Parts: sequence; C-alpha cells; structure tokens
Amino acid sequence: MVWRKSTVAADDSYVETAGLPDGRIAVRHSAGRDGDDIVLLFTKAEWRAWLKGCKAGEFDDLIEP
Repeated sequence: MVWRKSTVAADDSYVETAGLPDGRIAVRHSAGRDGDDIVLLFTKAEWRAWLKGCKAGEFDDLIEP
C-alpha cells in the first residue's frame, strides 16, 4: 500500500490516503505513524460522496467560528 499525504498541512499534521487492491480507499492521520494508526476505509462510492459533500461546503460549519 502506498500512502499519499495531503500537500496542505495544519501544524505539521496532515491526512494520508491510499488506494487498496480491492478498490477501497484508506485514510489515516499522520500523527499515528508509530504503529497505532486508526485507518478509515471507504468504498469508492462513499469516497466520491464525501468529496462531493466537501466541495459543496456541507461541512464548512465544523470549522467556521
């Protein structure tokens, strides 16, 4: 599995993603690199829906003051 890290980071912390052989997408936080990673797994349909929601601003209220 090849992890790709986001080019955008916050306080030297970033998100990494990897495509799996079965077509799912794995997502982890860079802070968990000491072996206790929590990895979230998404199907392509779930990942597509998530990205579409992000691009539409559906989650912006979580970071707005």
